[in-house]
Formats: sequence, structure tokens, C-alpha cells
Amino acid sequence: MTRPEHPFLARLRRGPLVCDGAMGTLLYARGVPFDQCFDALNVTQRELVLNVHLDYLRAGAEMIETNTFGANAVRLGAHGLAERVREFNRHGAKLAKEARDVFGRPVWIAGSVGPLGRPVAPYGRITPPEARAAFRAQIDALVEGGVDVLILETFADLTEIQEALRAAREACDLPVIAQMTFTDDGRTRYGHGPAEVVAALEGLGADVIGANCSVGPVPMLEVVQHMAAAARTPLSAQPNAGFPTLVEGRYLYLSSPEHVAAYGRKMIAAGAAVIGGCCGTTPEHIAALARAVADLRPGSAPPAVAERAAPQDAAPPRVDEPSELARKLGRAFVISVEVDPPKGLDATKDLEGARLLKEAGADVIDVGDSPIGRVRMSALAMCYLIQQHVGIETIIHFTTRDRNLVGLQADLIGAHAMGVRNVLALTGEPPRGDYPNVTAVYDVDSPGLIRIIKQLNDGLDLSGKSIGHPARFLIGAALDMHPATLERELPRLERKLEAGVDFFMTQPIYEPEVLDVFEQRVGRLPVPVLVGVLPLQSYRHAEFLHHEVPGITIPQWVRDRMQAAGNAGREEGLRLARELLVGLLDRIDGAYLMPSFGRYEVVAALVRDVRARIGAGSSRRRT
Repeated sequence: MTRPEHPFLARLRRGPLVCDGAMGTLLYARGVPFDQCFDALNVTQRELVLNVHLDYLRAGAEMIETNTFGANAVRLGAHGLAERVREFNRHGAKLAKEARDVFGRPVWIAGSVGPLGRPVAPYGRITPPEARAAFRAQIDALVEGGVDVLILETFADLTEIQEALRAAREACDLPVIAQMTFTDDGRTRYGHGPAEVVAALEGLGADVIGANCSVGPVPMLEVVQHMAAAARTPLSAQPNAGFPTLVEGRYLYLSSPEHVAAYGRKMIAAGAAVIGGCCGTTPEHIAALARAVADLRPGSAPPAVAERAAPQDAAPPRVDEPSELARKLGRAFVISVEVDPPKGLDATKDLEGARLLKEAGADVIDVGDSPIGRVRMSALAMCYLIQQHVGIETIIHFTTRDRNLVGLQADLIGAHAMGVRNVLALTGEPPRGDYPNVTAVYDVDSPGLIRIIKQLNDGLDLSGKSIGHPARFLIGAALDMHPATLERELPRLERKLEAGVDFFMTQPIYEPEVLDVFEQRVGRLPVPVLVGVLPLQSYRHAEFLHHEVPGITIPQWVRDRMQAAGNAGREEGLRLARELLVGLLDRIDGAYLMPSFGRYEVVAALVRDVRARIGAGSSRRRT
């Protein structure tokens, strides 16, 4: 079976993509000395790194690179930090993803991998297998952190970048951009020309081949032209802002933003599909570059068109009108997909994700309520935006953690008025993350919240006062079916049923036997159940979820399959999720799908597959 094209590669076919510029240049300009370990800042000065990412996103970058260029064991060893490879790379990936969440637009996260900093044999003492192992450790951590793409950059030695590329291909199936640096005579430090580089890297499966750093835009244009004459793959170019000059003790790069932008457009004309900057380039350079190539990049509909297309002027639903989910649940197979609200003011990325999922066949989008107590856009605001601008119903995750009894009821009444009528009643995780010392409220727990909502459905608030009309909320609750936690879960389950819950959404499961054991012990529940499915991305992702995330248990045989899949982890994870759903379609009321790392396209493929099977008659509601 032919693998589907990765969305990143599909994006490159639509027009040039603008990457960010230098990380080190900005960190240096903002007070970090060159002799400090820049990669450690992912842990020690998170906000500094985060703000660099955000500056590039505001400048118009469509792809940002993680602050992990030197985060391999050899380079970190020079700072006495060799044992922290996984930590720095995972945090680097998470920081870049956080910047994307704050920015709110669908941009790509590229895991940056630089050379080891010491020569590889035959020029040095590091053997090729040792080099590959060092790169593999770094790449594994970047993949675990959730990068979308890998970018191997600033390599001067063809042998070394080949080992990095082999490590990438062993580790994952993510697209790989492989870039070398060239001298002013158009060759690498060890004498390889652009055509030799292209032939070697294409032979090892690089998805994009290019040049970065080097000595400035003018010489790089010639390198790109020579590469284009030999290449079958897309090309990339990220030049320095000229050659560095020492001025009053500081290195300055003298190429102006306009100069870099003018040559960026020429490199695109020569064949570059990815264009950005390296040493000396700043957000000003990237902003100029984005402006210079704006007419060549794929655009979206103008705001006026998008507004006309969105159902934002639709009249609010009648007070006595039930949700569409209430009409479907228990009568048809329902697919719900989770979308987290953004960490910033712009919800475009997640709205586009919701639109993709709707087009794939999802029935409803469920929206988290500040998961793990981190500050995000309110779940209610996100539900409203999705329903108004995408035209698909939502399930709001509604916790008792942050609201007292007055606030709970006020927000529920407001949600109902805005048409948000499907509620997952949760107690909520204790505050941690950014605000571990804030006070949690917890006036009631989730069964208590269910009783409050049921009373609103009777037309009364908690004190017995009329709210004018009976509400039409559909009330959901969480369920953990795993055998290891069943004894602890059963009393909670009974309390939720007694309170009047309408449906359950389960924690992720990975084998039908979990449902078998649950139903042998409890029987079939009297209300519909949406079974949680979280597609795995890699073996490391599986290990992380199993060992470090409460409520998720992944069987050994599943983790073994993910390990055996090697670099095809994303495909294997999707296959496992598909097999699980096929085995359960005739036994369950619906599925609750959870995208990892915001990769909505992976879950959209699963939604389409399930819809096709249901359409072919392979699923009926359980009886």
C-alpha cells in the first residue's frame, strides 16, 4: 500500500514556504553570551526562547525551528550536560509548539539538528556509528516532543550529514530537510559540490535538500542553481545575512532585510521551495522576505469571503431545542474529536483543524477546559467560535476546579444561550503547570455538577429559583474502564449514574479486551458510551503515555508493535487505532478521538475510514 503524502510535502507543492531566521543571533542580542549553552535555555530561560519563536511567527514565518541546534551529547558534553539530551530536545520541541499555540496559526515545527561539533572519521576520532547513535538520541527526543519535520542544518561534512540522515530515517517517518553549508567557492569544506551533495542525500531519502549558513545570499543563489540542475526533490535555502564583521567586540551581519528578501525571491525562482534565514537574520529579515514572496505563497480566502461563508449570522437555537448530538446519540454511531483551545488570542489553527475534522465526517468537536490547569482561551469561547465559524456542534469540557457555585451556574446558563448544550461534567485536574499555587475551588465534584445541570434542565437553579425555561443540556461524564483502576472507578461510576448522566466518554483504550473485562464486571451501561482512542505517533510516544500520563495504560503488545515499526510509527499508530475501532464498531455507540500534538490530519484520516466502513454497513448500534 502506498503511503499517503505527508501534509508538509503536500504544502510545498502549493508554493514556497517561509521559514524563520537565526535563533542564536537573537539570543546573543538579548544578552546571552556566545559561550553559554543555548540549548539549556529551553529549560532555564523558557520565556526568552518562546519570545524569539513568537517574533518570527509575527514576522510571517510559516515554519519555526526548535532551539536544539547543538543539543547532541557531544556538544552538550563540552558544557558538562551530555546526559540531558532528551530533556533539552523535548523541551525545545514543546516550547516551539507552545509558541504556535499562543500564536494560534497552523505553522510547522522543525526539529533542528546540527553537526556534532567535532570531526567524524576519517577527519576525526568519532566513528560513523558513534555519530549516528548521537544523532539518533537527539532525534528520538525531538520526535517524542512532537515536531512535524526534521531539519539537519549547517553540516560541512557529507559523511556526517549522511549519518544524521540515516539516524532520522531509522527513528521516524517525518519529512527530513537536509542542508549543508558551502564556502564562497560553492563547495563544502571537504570539497563536495552541490550536485554531489544532491546525489548523496537523495540516495538516502532526504525529502528536501538545500544549503544554509554559508557566506551570504549572493553565493548561495549560485549553489541553489547548481542543486536545481541535479535535484528531483524540493530545495531549501537559508542564507546568512552576509559575512560577519567584528565591530566594537560584537559580530555584526551587514546584509539588509531588503537585500536578503530580494535574493530570497531569486532563490525561489531558481527552484527553492523552503526559504528562510540563518546567522545574522532577524525577524525584520523574515518579514521582508515574507512580503517579497507573498504573491508566490498559497493564500487563504480574504476575511470578507470567510465571513460570508461562515454561519455566524445564524439565529441562536430556541431555548427548548435539544442538541443535534442528543438526537443522534444511541441511534447512530457518533464520532467526537478533541480540539484544545489555543494558548493565545488567535484560534485560526484550531478552527481550521475543526473544519478539517468536520469535512472528514466528525459529528461533534469536544473542547478541553484549560487542561492540567494551564492558561488557554476559555473552552466556552472556543466552543462558540467553532459552532459559529465552522458549523459543527461541540462538547464543552466543564470543570468545577475554577468556579464557585455561582460561577458554575452563570457560565452554564450563558453556554446554553449561545447554543453550547453538550457538557462533559468534570471535576478537573488540580492546578499545576504555570500556576501551581493558585487556589482551586471544587465546591462540588463531577457528580455534584451533573446534579446541578439536571436541575437546570428542570428549569431551576441550585437554590430552587426559576431560570425561566427548562434547559436542554446533554450531560456527559468521564469513565476509566481499565481493569487495573476498576475498583477505584466503580463507586464514581455509580454516583454519576445516580446523578443522571446521559452518556460517558472513556479514557483511551488500546485493545477490545478492556471493554470485555469491563462489561463482564459491570454489564452494559444504561447510557451510551463513546470509547476513547488516541493514535500513537512513535514508540517513545507510547512509552511516555504509558509510564508518565495518569489514566492511560498501553498493553505491552501494542508498545512492542510500535517499537517494531521503527520510523513508521505514525503509520503503525494509525493502523492500531483503525484495528481497534474495526473490532469495536458493532459494540459501541461511538468513538472519542484524541489527536496527538495537534495533528488533526492523522485523526481526520481515521474519521474518514470509520465513516466509509459505517457507510458500507459494517456498524450498527449495539443492542
